[in-house]
Amino acid sequence: RIIFLLFVLNVARYEGFGPGGCMLIIDCLTDNANRTIGDVRGCFTKTKCKLGSPGSVSHLFDHSAILVFDSEEEEAALDALVMADVDVTDLECEDGKLSVFVPPTEQFKAKQALQDAFGEIDFDVDEVQFLPQTTAVLEGEDEQVLEKLLDMLNYLDDVQNVYCNAGG
Repeated sequence: RIIFLLFVLNVARYEGFGPGGCMLIIDCLTDNANRTIGDVRGCFTKTKCKLGSPGSVSHLFDHSAILVFDSEEEEAALDALVMADVDVTDLECEDGKLSVFVPPTEQFKAKQALQDAFGEIDFDVDEVQFLPQTTAVLEGEDEQVLEKLLDMLNYLDDVQNVYCNAGG
């Protein structure tokens, strides 16, 4: 006898406020949304941080696809992307690495345009992220609280990604 078990996984995104005014976005993949929200809320409560409502933080982050590869040919890359009608948000060249930022919907088209221009590319980074528009600088106890919160969130099985605007 063969038994099939079907698990339906749901994507859940939570937003919150950490210590020192920093902001977090937590992406989860779950088969039980009630358990996951309880687990995430527990992490915030135990660190005296606040879980926000949907949209309370995400408007302060840019949703962006990022492609990073070995190259210093900034102009050639920009030309290839413009010719392929890719909406380039930003292009940075540093230490022999070219970083291309495009809207998530343009990720495949950008990748294809770059490979057409440069041949087969081994991308160091090829992902969609939330990039903070501003950075919160934390010091002292706030740094320790954030570290504890991030450790607790990363320990949860359902948490896939955590984006935070705390910086150096």
